[in-house]
Amino acid sequence: MTSGPQAKMKYKLNARIGAVALHDLVMAALAFEAALQVRYLLEGTPQAFGFLWQGTVVFAAVCGVVFWTQGLYRGIWHYASFNDLVAIVRATTIAVVLFLPALFVVNRLEAFPRSSLPITWALLIAFLTVPRFLYRALKDGNLRTSFERLDRQRVPVLVVGAGDSAEAFIREMSRSRTAPYQVVGIVDDRPGRIGRDIRGIRVLGAIGDIPAVVEQLAARGRRPHRMVFAADLDRATIGALIETAEALGLTVARVPKLTDFREGAVEVRKVDVEDLLGRPQKVLDRESMQRLIAGRRVLVTGAGGTIGSELARQVAAFGPARLVLFDNGEFNLFTIDMDVGERFPAIPRAAILGDVRDPKCLSALFQTERPELVFHAAAFKHVPLSELNPDEAVLTNAIGTRNVAEACRAAGTAAMVLISTDKAVNASSVMGATKRAAEIVLQALSRGASPTRFVTVRFGNVLGSTGSVIPLFERQLATGGPLKVTHPDVTRYFMTVREAVELVLQATAIPAEEAGSDTIFVLDMGEPVRIQDLARQMIRLSGKRPGVDIAIEFTGLRPGEKLAEELFHAAENLRASRYPGIQFGTARAMDYELLRPRLERLERAALQRHAVETLAILSELVPEYRSQHPAVLRAAAEAGRA
Repeated sequence: MTSGPQAKMKYKLNARIGAVALHDLVMAALAFEAALQVRYLLEGTPQAFGFLWQGTVVFAAVCGVVFWTQGLYRGIWHYASFNDLVAIVRATTIAVVLFLPALFVVNRLEAFPRSSLPITWALLIAFLTVPRFLYRALKDGNLRTSFERLDRQRVPVLVVGAGDSAEAFIREMSRSRTAPYQVVGIVDDRPGRIGRDIRGIRVLGAIGDIPAVVEQLAARGRRPHRMVFAADLDRATIGALIETAEALGLTVARVPKLTDFREGAVEVRKVDVEDLLGRPQKVLDRESMQRLIAGRRVLVTGAGGTIGSELARQVAAFGPARLVLFDNGEFNLFTIDMDVGERFPAIPRAAILGDVRDPKCLSALFQTERPELVFHAAAFKHVPLSELNPDEAVLTNAIGTRNVAEACRAAGTAAMVLISTDKAVNASSVMGATKRAAEIVLQALSRGASPTRFVTVRFGNVLGSTGSVIPLFERQLATGGPLKVTHPDVTRYFMTVREAVELVLQATAIPAEEAGSDTIFVLDMGEPVRIQDLARQMIRLSGKRPGVDIAIEFTGLRPGEKLAEELFHAAENLRASRYPGIQFGTARAMDYELLRPRLERLERAALQRHAVETLAILSELVPEYRSQHPAVLRAAAEAGRA
């Protein structure tokens, strides 16, 4: 963010303003000379060009001063509008009126035909207006939007960003007197925009000058009530703006999307938690993703979950030959099946209830549907619940993954993709250890001879997923708080579910010969977010004040939780790829034939609900995991006393 208050918020001379000023001075001189020529062509004897050069100089000088004082150079040509035409007519009229006494002082109006003044006035208006609107027409493809009416609106707002979105928003607000907002000012960090106008609305300063801008507007009786974002801002800037808005008593919002404008919507959008990530849009190779999915039979396990349901929607958009949705939750499966059916009615699909724990169920499923591509998203992911139910977590996350992988191998499935988690790295929880065990299964299978390509994609938390911190905070906000945070310094990686699934599909489309057969794909999660900061920003977004209206309460880390998660193990040798947002890691794998008996022992212990034995075998399988389960700790203590 640009800092440094501007005391009187005057715009500074810059290259663009200088170019506009030079253009207008040249046009003034040309208009004066052309008017003289027209006058003598219509009546009298034609004169040589420049015969009244003193008048040309005086007229250009007067125009320069008037245009500057009238703010004619502040208009941004890309957004030329009816307001600019009005300003040009006003400034030209003043210049013509002041010119006569100025020329009288210079040469007592000698040889100057007074009847040329109306011609000068008309020509200068044309010479100043036509280039501006032609430039706008070249940029936009038409002139219609330039002449739309500007009326006063109701709620005064300060717009952050002086670009296309800001111009579209101001234009829409000018179309009707019943539109809900009145833009009273703009701020932008581009020096070339400060001091200039968009549809008559001044760019009053930089983003760092917002307190001074608000103070100036308040002194003029135009204090904004809301700050509206009309630019792509990074996470730090958005967070700082939310704090600034809170201090100034402003609410925050985003301008409608440009597609919403075309549909007639003018209501601003709320700033979502996703905006706080400030993540740039990744450039994806959609053609390779299309080739991966189009015309293939695709199976999504855990299709009713947050990741599974988004996978189902994005896969359907690429035109698979058939989409099979598999889940053990009746309602969630019904919901995603209905959603896909409504969005993509032409895609053949099936919704099948079943459990990845059941090999016979999977065998029947694969024999019937013959999937060519499997996205395995079925998992228990709630850390505290997995700590309380370790046998269940093992059976679903580890053994369930083995069952799906062996079904893929037996059926000759082309590829299986495991959705993993950052909690699998240096696992401190049952959930993380079972997901690491699932990774080990696929990495072991990828090293053996198999018709199936086994792919592991690992990433962190997904915003808004079931049981995650965002919905929890929203519920706590709805009840008046407090917002409960486990530790003041706890951090987590976050990304949106849409971005996560897009990158999963992109990773799957990367050829094995390029990535390596046993590579683990690690998604770039950006910088970790401190949960305490997230809580404060969510409170501010709700219009409340942290610690005043809504309290934040620290409850202590829960069993299995870490202060900070990691995306890769030191032994995985992470390396960059040519695909934005995707990194390659070297798998830490063992031979599958050596792994198989350990998995069988793990399954038997879990089926018998021998939690201590289950966790002991899990610790053998995932050496970095050290269980803190109460039963394990009690067993260790008893063994020590013995």
